[in-house]
Amino acid sequence: MKVLSVDDSRMVHMVVTKALKPVGIDVITASNGQEGLDKARSEHPNVIVMDATMPVMNGIEALEQLKLDPTTRDIPVIMLSADAGKDNIDRAIQLGAIKFITKPFTAEGLIESLAPYLDLPAKV
Repeated sequence: MKVLSVDDSRMVHMVVTKALKPVGIDVITASNGQEGLDKARSEHPNVIVMDATMPVMNGIEALEQLKLDPTTRDIPVIMLSADAGKDNIDRAIQLGAIKFITKPFTAEGLIESLAPYLDLPAKV
């Protein structure tokens, strides 16, 4: 099982990796939406955890591109953002995100959100 973490914050990648490695999930990282798209296409992760606000290509733009591509459209995407504005959340859900998590988030909350998509127990 693989999770692609797309975020311009190394701290977020560390939290995601620290939460998932102990339960046997490989974590692949990307630092912007374009890099995330490229890695989604080449790595075929089981789930993508993506920040909404990043340089080069933001998460909303990347989500839109992921859902238009037949090779990536079925990958579940959980959006993350410190900006939990209703417009941001509505747009992400409209484009196909399965969930929108506000930063800061906990490792436990992340695992709980990912559990149904990675065959994990909700509480680890």
